[in-house]
Order: sequence, then C-alpha cells, then structure tokens
Amino acid sequence: MRSWGRMESWALVGDRRQGRVASLPYLLVLALLTGCGYHVTGHGDTLPKTLNTIAIPAFGNTTTRQTLARLLAADTTREFISRTRFKIMEDPNQADAVLHGILTEFSVNPIIFDPKSGRATTVHVRATIQISLVERATGKTIVSRPNMQWDERYEVNVNPQAYFDESGTAIRRVSQSMARAVVSTILENF
Repeated sequence: MRSWGRMESWALVGDRRQGRVASLPYLLVLALLTGCGYHVTGHGDTLPKTLNTIAIPAFGNTTTRQTLARLLAADTTREFISRTRFKIMEDPNQADAVLHGILTEFSVNPIIFDPKSGRATTVHVRATIQISLVERATGKTIVSRPNMQWDERYEVNVNPQAYFDESGTAIRRVSQSMARAVVSTILENF
C-alpha cells in the first residue's frame, strides 16, 4: 500500500507539472498583450506619419545675449538630422512643418566665490525657450512648450595667468543640451 500511495502522489505531482507547462504559453501571450506601457525615451515618434520635412528657422531672441539664440537653431538641426527620419528644409514654405523657437531668458550669475580673492569660481547659467512645431499646410500646432528651461554650471579659474574664459564653452554646452531636449520633446510629445 505504501508504494501505491507514493505512486499516486507522484502521478498527482506529474499532472500538476504538466498543467503548469501547458499554461506557460498562455501566460506568455497574456504578458505580451498586457505590457506595462513603458518604453525607452528618445526612440518614440508620436508625430504624424505625413510629416517628412521640417524647417528650423533662426530662433527669436528677447534677451540681450545673441550667441545662444544663434547656436540653438544649428544645434537643433544637427540633432534632428542625427536622431530622426525627417529631412530638414531651409525654406519653411517647402516643409511639412516648421519649428519656431524663441529664447526668452538668459542669465549668468556667480554662485561660488574664492574666499581669498573674492572672484567667482563657479557660475550658473539659466536659459529658457519657447518652442512650437506647426504643420505648415493646416497651421495646426503639433507640439508646443512655452517654458523649457535649462541650468548649467561652469568653473572659472581665479589665477589671472591661467585665466580662460569658459562662457563660450558653457553657452555651447547649454545650446547642445537644449537642442537634445527639444528634439526629445518633439519626438515623445510630452
């Protein structure tokens, strides 16, 4: 009798195992159909499939600083070319959509000072832009962000013999960072 009980228990375990194995494909299909919805950023494209060309004219500027506004359009164009399927057009009248941008704020403020000389050793740069991607044929705004803001820090050497003005490098970094964020925002539309 004992051996029969063991055989019976093994048979039940075997049946349970087969049930688990048989239900595995169903569970996999269910998991695929009910995905969590997460995705890798920068790889989405929520723009209409009818858009193939985008024009990026020079960004407007309401600040007293000109360098960043000049760099933004070129850096944004480079980001679009390297990361998207879109062809960039020079003439807005020939493009499916036009990206309008305006630099609305640009400030540079010292935040850390050298205690001996009193000179700034770290400077904080803040920039704010407005962007809108408009479908040319209909005038419909596809993406609009009225207040995209960036902050960047850069170091300043206090030694007068080794002094090197880092402001140009910092502005280039801010422009490249802003351009990456603009393209990501447009692709993901969030």
